[in-house]
Amino acid sequence: MSKRNLTLLTDLYELTMMQGYYENQSDEIVVFDAFYRNNPSGSGYAICAGLEQIVDYIKSLHFTDGDIEYLRGLGIFKEDFLAYLADFRFTGDVFAIPEGTVVFPNEPLVKVVAPAMQAQLIEPALLNIVNHQSLIATKASRVVYAAAGDGIMEFGLRRAQGPDAAIYGARAAMIGGCIGTSNVLAGQMFDVPVKGTHAHSWIMSFDDELTAFRTYARLYPSACILLVDTYNTLKSGVPHAIQVFKEMRAAGIPLTFYGIRLDSGDLAYLSKKARKMLDEAGFPDAVISASCDLDEYLIASLKDQDAAITSWGVGTNMITSKDCPAFGGVYKLAAIYDPETDSFIPKIKRSENSEKITNPGNKIIYRIYNKETGKIIGDLLTLHDEVFTEDENLMIFDPVHTWKKTYLKAGTFTLRQLLVPVFRQGECVYESPSVMEIRDICSQELNTLWDETRRFVNPHEVYVDLSRKLYDVKYNLLDSLNNTLEDVAQ
Repeated sequence: MSKRNLTLLTDLYELTMMQGYYENQSDEIVVFDAFYRNNPSGSGYAICAGLEQIVDYIKSLHFTDGDIEYLRGLGIFKEDFLAYLADFRFTGDVFAIPEGTVVFPNEPLVKVVAPAMQAQLIEPALLNIVNHQSLIATKASRVVYAAAGDGIMEFGLRRAQGPDAAIYGARAAMIGGCIGTSNVLAGQMFDVPVKGTHAHSWIMSFDDELTAFRTYARLYPSACILLVDTYNTLKSGVPHAIQVFKEMRAAGIPLTFYGIRLDSGDLAYLSKKARKMLDEAGFPDAVISASCDLDEYLIASLKDQDAAITSWGVGTNMITSKDCPAFGGVYKLAAIYDPETDSFIPKIKRSENSEKITNPGNKIIYRIYNKETGKIIGDLLTLHDEVFTEDENLMIFDPVHTWKKTYLKAGTFTLRQLLVPVFRQGECVYESPSVMEIRDICSQELNTLWDETRRFVNPHEVYVDLSRKLYDVKYNLLDSLNNTLEDVAQ
């Protein structure tokens, strides 16, 4: 799972289009936007993730002799095009929203400005990376929010859809706020904490439960979390755990981090009963952790029931984002550079589905914050040559329901440009923070959301508005297309 050459991780039609551009000597500089249309899991936001892997992918882009030979064997590519591929390198620009940032629909998470052939080739892998990690990071952030300060451990390795999904899903889950992962390879690769206890099989491999607990406590006295539901949680597991804790205390072994784990049954009822038993036995600081097909909704429900659980191991539902298994990011042409006018000609995709109509042009994103609270007011999508400042009044409006307008007085808001340069003329100019640093960034980002946006049911929508200039460009293009279609129909 170390860095790999993923150049052929592309769809065949990208290569056939590339050959078409090559044959027609058409390799104009273009702008492509990678964005998504709907927040996953009914959320009011998403978390952008995967940029470090996009950087690694682009840095490694090249066709090996074996790649060229394989493509030759398909019988659809000409020799002069294959010779071009042999010397292929990425020479374009890439701008992206940094990992861990809160994002919203219809704004570019990644913007590629490059020759058309290069921009086309990287589409599938770029979407694969950003879609997967953004999905899992978003799901993890929701689970962490439901836990209300309790630690969330990522336990999804065995249920993920393959090794890559497990490894990079664990990375994304850490970005979303988890305190550790059970995945040892992910721990090594990304320098994140690894955590875990033991399985039911450990208990079953001994003649009795008490001996299993004693043996485990002897091996790991400073991290002694005992799984108590193998036979009978309240009549066997918890009493045996208490006995072991008493023996440790009598032997002078410091009880620094110890407790029990529940993995089945009515977690609210069992945790409250177990808490009472532990407290009465003199172990009020014993941890009660839980697993068992948890997600944000179940954790929130258990918290509402005053479950005595303060640590949660979440696997299947988080690593697969079970209720929403796809992020839905897309990659669309937004502009073509015209060297004669030294400007970008905006392009638009028209659709019968209004939500699929794209925002044209070479764009940037301003994030608008309430100056007093630091909370997000909204995002403003503008053309790249527009400039907005905090010392001028600002009017923003909903690009669909244009009567919805917000007037912002100068001095009451702050602005931040979200897209940062990642590649310039094919050279990487961006240094990725560590996963744990990105996790801290994500935590800070989530704190800029209003609670109404973070709620799980009917969250408040944060609007991505268009500048007046971009709005006019978009609807002038749509009018022009409509007129052209009417002429063709006549």
